[in-house]
Amino acid sequence: MLGSIEKLRQVPLLATLQDSELLSLAPFTEIRAFRAGEILQHEGDRLPAALHALLSGSLRVSRLAIDGKETIFRVLGKGEIFAAPALFGNGIAPATVTAETDSETIEIQREALLDAIRVNPEIALKMLEILNRRLQRLHDTVHGLMSERAIARLARYLVTAATEGGTDTTAAGDVLRERLSYYRIARSIGITYEECVRLFRQIRTVVEYRRGGKITIKQWSVLKSLARDAETS
Repeated sequence: MLGSIEKLRQVPLLATLQDSELLSLAPFTEIRAFRAGEILQHEGDRLPAALHALLSGSLRVSRLAIDGKETIFRVLGKGEIFAAPALFGNGIAPATVTAETDSETIEIQREALLDAIRVNPEIALKMLEILNRRLQRLHDTVHGLMSERAIARLARYLVTAATEGGTDTTAAGDVLRERLSYYRIARSIGITYEECVRLFRQIRTVVEYRRGGKITIKQWSVLKSLARDAETS
């Protein structure tokens, strides 16, 4: 299905474009829908030369090790771009992208996007900012897996999740708006499911984990102290 101005407006990267500019992009876009659990692209797949962005739902970006263990690099939310090599690199998917929930994506053909960038260079600057943040996050992840204690990695992960996803204040503490399963957390910080459960029990006076991935931060100061240990290790 072709994109519309309304769909294109949902991509923050294109927020500065005028309606006429979005209208010129619309014929070169495609809207795709995916069911929860459906794989959008496998690691190593050849990607179409296009900008890929998420309109709704959530996507998991991960890789499988030789032993079959999954490492989750990032879970993408509404408006985020993915599969950058399709636009600027070798066109090969560096990781597997799976729909965490029912999701809708948009693809904008590369040449049409480049034409838009020539008219509005701010698009390119925004893309550089996004890619720079991704590289920094990847660096932090690799550094953490190599040198940080598991408890420190968990603390930093929770602080980041709370900061980016937001929290709701309750009498018991600040509840993360996003539900995070033991599996997802474990695979994001390079530990086993069992170790993840054990670590949460170890810091249960600081953070409470309840069924369904509901996480409540009870003591921010202690959690941030553990996260700072991660940054200085």
